[in-house]
Amino acid sequence: MKQTITAALLAFALLGCSSEPRTAQAAPETVNDVALATAQRATIPDWLEAVGTVRAAQSTQVAAQVMGNIVAVNVREGDRVRRGQVLAVIDDAQPRAALDRAQAALLAADKDAVAAEADFTLAESTLKRYQNLFDKKSVSPQEFDEVKARFQAAQARRELAHAGQQQARAGVAEARTQLDYTRVRAPFDGAVTEKRVDTGALAAPGMPLLTVEDTRHYRLEATVDESQIGYVKLGAAVPVKLDAFADRNITGRVTQIVPAADPSSRSFLVKAELPADPDLRSGLFGRARFSRGQRQALLVPRSAVVTRGQLQGVYVVPQDKIATLRYITLGRPDQDRIEVLSGLQGGEQVVANPGERDLAGKLVR
Repeated sequence: MKQTITAALLAFALLGCSSEPRTAQAAPETVNDVALATAQRATIPDWLEAVGTVRAAQSTQVAAQVMGNIVAVNVREGDRVRRGQVLAVIDDAQPRAALDRAQAALLAADKDAVAAEADFTLAESTLKRYQNLFDKKSVSPQEFDEVKARFQAAQARRELAHAGQQQARAGVAEARTQLDYTRVRAPFDGAVTEKRVDTGALAAPGMPLLTVEDTRHYRLEATVDESQIGYVKLGAAVPVKLDAFADRNITGRVTQIVPAADPSSRSFLVKAELPADPDLRSGLFGRARFSRGQRQALLVPRSAVVTRGQLQGVYVVPQDKIATLRYITLGRPDQDRIEVLSGLQGGEQVVANPGERDLAGKLVR
C-alpha cells in the first residue's frame, strides 16, 4: 500500500513537470475610422510607352572654313544669338592681302578692257570706210583684207579683255568670300550650347568651334521596338511626360518616323514635336505614350500603396479585419489609381490611405 501511494505521487510530480503553463493570448490593437477600398478590375487605355531624349529641332556645329589663328570669341555657353551675328573672328591678314591683289588685278583688267574697246572701235570704223572704198573699187582686195584682219584681231582682243575682266571680278568675289569666312557667324537665331575653342587656337577648315541650337523648337526623339512601330501614326498627338516637369501634361505631335531601323537594337527612331516652352532644354529624359486601344487591369488607389525600402505593398484586410502588409508588383498609374500586376486578387479589400501608420496585425474598423 505504501509503495502504491509513492508511485502515485511520483507520477503526479512527473506530470506536473512535463506540462507547460498556458498564457492568455493578447487581443490585437484596434484602429478605428480606417477607410477601405476594393481591388477592382476595370477597362483602361492600353499605352505603348517609349523613352527618349529631348533635342532641339535644329542644331548645328559652327565650323571654321579657313585656316588661321582665332583672334576673338565673342560668345559663351548660354548666350542667345541672332542669325548673322559674328561669333568668332579668325586672323584675316592673308585673306585681306589676297583681296587687295584681286582688286588690283581687276583694275588692270578694266583698263585693258578699255584699251581693247578703243582698238575695236577704231578697227570697226576703219573697216566700214574700207568697205565703202572696196565696193567702189577704190582699194585693192589686199588692202581690204588687211583692214578686215586688223578688225578681227581687235574684236578677239576685246573679247579676251572682257573675259579677263570677268575673271578678275570673280577673283575679287572669291577673295571677299574668303575674307568673310574669317567672321564665323550664327546660322540662325538660337543659343550657344557648347564652346570648343578659345582665343589663340588655330582654326582649320571643318574644325567645329561652337554649337548653336534653335531654342524655339524642341522635339522628343524616342525609340520604338520594330514589333510595336505599327501603333505609331505620323501626325498623331501623343502624351509626353518629362521627368524634369513631372507635374506638367505635355502633348506632342509625331512629325517623323525614321524609315530605317537600327540593326543593333531592332528599333525605329520616332520624333515628336513639343509645344514651345522656355523651360525646355536639350538632353531632358522623357516618355511618349502611343495608344494601343484598351485592356483589363486590376486597380487600387494610389494612396493605398506604402513603400518599404525598395518594395511596395498594401495593407490587405480579410474578413477577420486583421490588416496584413502584402508586397505587390505595380504597373502603370491611371489617374488616381495604379495597376497591380501581381500579389493581389480582384475583390480583396485594402486600406485606402494608410499614410505612415503601421497597421500590420491590427484590427481595423
